Amino acid sequence: MHDILAARAPPYIRHPARIQAPARDDRRVGSRSMEALAVRLSQLDPQAEGAVRVIMFYDTLTRRRADLPALARATAGFAECVTGIGLTGAGRGTRMSPDGQDRPEAPASSRAPVVLDGEHIGTVWLERPGPPGPLDDLVLERLALAVTAVVERYGPAATTMADPALVELAISAGTDEPARARALRLLGFPAGHPIRVVAVRSALPLDQVARLICPGRPAKAAPLPEAGVILATTVGSFPEGVRAGVGAAGRTDLSWREARTALRFTGPRAPVVHHAELGALALLAEVPEAAARANPDVAAVSLLPESDLDTLDAYCATGSLRRAAELLHLHHSSVARRLESIAAAVGIPLADPAGLARARLALTAHRLVAG
Repeated sequence: MHDILAARAPPYIRHPARIQAPARDDRRVGSRSMEALAVRLSQLDPQAEGAVRVIMFYDTLTRRRADLPALARATAGFAECVTGIGLTGAGRGTRMSPDGQDRPEAPASSRAPVVLDGEHIGTVWLERPGPPGPLDDLVLERLALAVTAVVERYGPAATTMADPALVELAISAGTDEPARARALRLLGFPAGHPIRVVAVRSALPLDQVARLICPGRPAKAAPLPEAGVILATTVGSFPEGVRAGVGAAGRTDLSWREARTALRFTGPRAPVVHHAELGALALLAEVPEAAARANPDVAAVSLLPESDLDTLDAYCATGSLRRAAELLHLHHSSVARRLESIAAAVGIPLADPAGLARARLALTAHRLVAG
């Protein structure tokens, strides 16, 4: 590797395709300074000289705005082995040999992650026949940095995590429509595409949730104080352990408001709630908290122990004693005794249809005020 790095690079490396030559004189001055440093280091430490030449090589490629094929082609010639660049969700990726010919795929001799804003967005690798060279790790490190520069420049939708300030601008009720459209465009969403906003609480990383519910399509995520936010063109199934409220497709500020409301209605048996499915129940979210707490039914339900709340929730969800027993993995006679005790404690006749409706409203209001 040292012999490769010390030698003058062939023309196709020094001037890869589609790379614009720098116009500023200070860049040439900086290049001459690095070259002089490399010469001085070569007299002291050949390995250090090689490292400086690697850094110079990728600095030049970055300044000349090399795209991904140009980076792969230049690295293959520089390192004299097949080089690959793969971005998450981008298909097969880019793979180049030093002579530009197709080569059978071989195991990577070394690889490195491509990381942007703390998110793993891809991998770069070398396919060197034999053991890795002494500077291969540095070559891949600098190649990965050059790839992130390309992604930032050309691919706004290539990463899932987004700037929280930009996401907040896109979903805020106080943003005017031109500013909202500009924010969505910067986030990578084409104009005119319907976007859903999802409010999320999850132990899973937010970008992982976004990719799982919207695979292969544009999605952006950012943490906000109220909840995690995901903007997506489609919303599929959520992984276990995630609580999410989903707003309707349309204006992102309205969808965000709906998503936050729907998130308040989630629970152990309904971890994901679509606002459109709430219907008139969504009106409960508009009731002032003090008024809800003061209601006798809600106050009575709030005094129940957690086990009774779980029993009441199962009965309200199914409307059937036997199906509630199946959910709770208890004998129906045990559930019947519990429900008799609960009915006496809250003063609501649970066997009566009107009483069951009261219990459902009281339990839902309790969940909303309890958070």
